[in-house]
Amino acid sequence: MELPNKETCYRALESRDHRFDGLIYVGIKSTGIYCRPVCPARTAKYENCTFYGSAAAAQEAGYRPCLRCRPETAPEFASWRGTSNTVSRALSLIAEGSLDGDGKSVDALAERLGIGERQLRRLFLQHLGASPIAVAQTRRVLFAKHLIHETQMPMTEVALASGFGSLRRFNEVFQDLFHRPPRELRRKSAAGRQNTDAGIVLQVRYRPPYDWESMLGFLETRAIPGVEIVEKGCYRRTVEIDGTTGSIAVKHQPQQQNLCVTIHFADVQSLPAIINRVRRMFDTGADIETIDEHLSNDPRLAPWIALRPGLRAPGGWDGFELAVRAVLGQQISVTAARRLAGQLVALHGKRLPEKSANYPGLTHTFPTAKRIASAKSIGLGMPVSRLNTLKALAQAAADDPNLFRPFGTIEETTARLRSIPGIGEWTAQYIALRAMREMDAFPASDIGLLRGAAKVDGAPATPASLLRRADSWKPWRAYAAQHLWAADTTPLTTKRGKYA
Repeated sequence: MELPNKETCYRALESRDHRFDGLIYVGIKSTGIYCRPVCPARTAKYENCTFYGSAAAAQEAGYRPCLRCRPETAPEFASWRGTSNTVSRALSLIAEGSLDGDGKSVDALAERLGIGERQLRRLFLQHLGASPIAVAQTRRVLFAKHLIHETQMPMTEVALASGFGSLRRFNEVFQDLFHRPPRELRRKSAAGRQNTDAGIVLQVRYRPPYDWESMLGFLETRAIPGVEIVEKGCYRRTVEIDGTTGSIAVKHQPQQQNLCVTIHFADVQSLPAIINRVRRMFDTGADIETIDEHLSNDPRLAPWIALRPGLRAPGGWDGFELAVRAVLGQQISVTAARRLAGQLVALHGKRLPEKSANYPGLTHTFPTAKRIASAKSIGLGMPVSRLNTLKALAQAAADDPNLFRPFGTIEETTARLRSIPGIGEWTAQYIALRAMREMDAFPASDIGLLRGAAKVDGAPATPASLLRRADSWKPWRAYAAQHLWAADTTPLTTKRGKYA
């Protein structure tokens, strides 16, 4: 595993350098605790410090999380995992609970990724310094600690939400790790400030800069009526997981470098999946300074990157929902696709209960693949070929629940999607980018990208020439695409501030 040398890491610790927060952790031999580099505690002696590239590696080495700097609140990063897309895909699946509960194994996880178990373990040790099981265990502990500190959820619900099989096991792990029961950690926290009727409120950290205005503007333009609302600097949407419905609200807290997420959802076991979807949708795991620095090596793209420091690549809340939106958007405008999506929701979406606590205007959840696949008629006014594509897409998603989850390489991913009748290269690349979070996906034939590239380069572009042009942007072509889309809609000198 490649870390900066110990002297560099120690200087970052001494200066409490925020640039290293989430990238390195320090184990203190004299206390048995591991900390973030921004920990306010007195800096330990050089000889007592051991540095790790992940919380899991520090915890597997025998250190316990610091109660002051709270490693569970550190921003998560994808780019620090090295060049292994396989590790990034595996971490996403682990965050969704792929190693939680009975019947879940590293063998099954490796099979879903298209590699052997031994190779997966080797990649985890190389890029994270810990095994997949250790990463999953650390995730459970840190998420539970996050809930204990920031909510008033009963301990039984905290255990369930964090992926522990039983309250007994939950108590045993915390007793072994912290030498005290979980409830004593809550006594030391500021919990108690939340009104349970107001939902569960959690903070999701990111590494600045973060262009919240562009993120919210992108989502607002594509917000599906009845399902999503963007107003007053807040993103709201309905949620349906395994038949249970609810809603979330996401606000920006720039001073704290947080996204504040308010969750109304009855099934606490879905909380990790909801938070993981928020992270993916709002791209909080990007090491954006590294990405922007790389893309700025292109002299023509550099001024546009300087205009929008911290521009993220928005994800999709749900793979099937995003894929449907992509099909609806084939050869029509974003506004027209949004209108069709609203009609689809009104016809086939699940209406929320009348007495629900959801925000006014949030009326339906997006229809599931099974609902669309079983419908006698979709009922939208659009070409028969695209209606047939929607049906084929819904049937494929209903038959394979993992259709929109990471699998193999990006080439294998897009090939699987293109095997669905009516799904071409543009649609497959767009779905891979936003639903599967393939950060090197690049829909080169997109008309918005071609117009943006023409504006950036001052000359017309073709899909073939743009694809060649994008070669130097690897492995982050998705972020370059976001800058091209932004360039298409605004001039270089535009001053913004709507959602600041």
